[in-house]
Amino acid sequence: MYQVGAFREERIDVMHALMRSHRLATLVTVHDGVPEANHLPLLIDPEPSPNGTLHGHVARANPLWRQADGQEVLVIFQGPQAYVTPSWYPSKRETGQVVPTWNYAVVHAHGTLVVHDDREWLRALVTRLTDQQEAGLPQPWRVADAPADYLERMLGAIVGIEIPLARLSGKWKVSQNRTAADRAGVAEGLGSQGDAQAQAMADLVAGKRPV
Repeated sequence: MYQVGAFREERIDVMHALMRSHRLATLVTVHDGVPEANHLPLLIDPEPSPNGTLHGHVARANPLWRQADGQEVLVIFQGPQAYVTPSWYPSKRETGQVVPTWNYAVVHAHGTLVVHDDREWLRALVTRLTDQQEAGLPQPWRVADAPADYLERMLGAIVGIEIPLARLSGKWKVSQNRTAADRAGVAEGLGSQGDAQAQAMADLVAGKRPV
């Protein structure tokens, strides 16, 4: 990933926080010289330090788990993103020397994929994943709510994957290269858009949240 010093994010806890709050990742692999992408929710475990480990599962019918077992892979987590119009910059009125841009926060995670075709490993994983996603709902669904025989069939239809992370690379392009006045203008402009994505980016620009 192309990096500029002002946008580089190296704090592991900040990158992990984005990975937890934006769990649908893009898993990039290469098969027979051709890049392939799969989209799946992944859990980040902070151990082993410093980079942690990703856990998830894919459909047994998906050839990925056979093709990528033992392969170095790239996993992309996309955080808040938003278009930034130069009309929000006070400096536009002063010099006119401004152009549009796009703000975003993203994490690239690198590691070697390991396959887990083990029923108990999978049961523990889907329980963790379900509990995390259902937390806060008025009537959270539990894995144990499903009939035992049905659950066994469903577990048989998936295969687990684990990716111990060798490297993390974060990029937070959130107007750090602009003046304080321009950043304030961007935060105000994004906040007026009325959607969650723009508000999340407004908070990043204003320094109100890490991800």
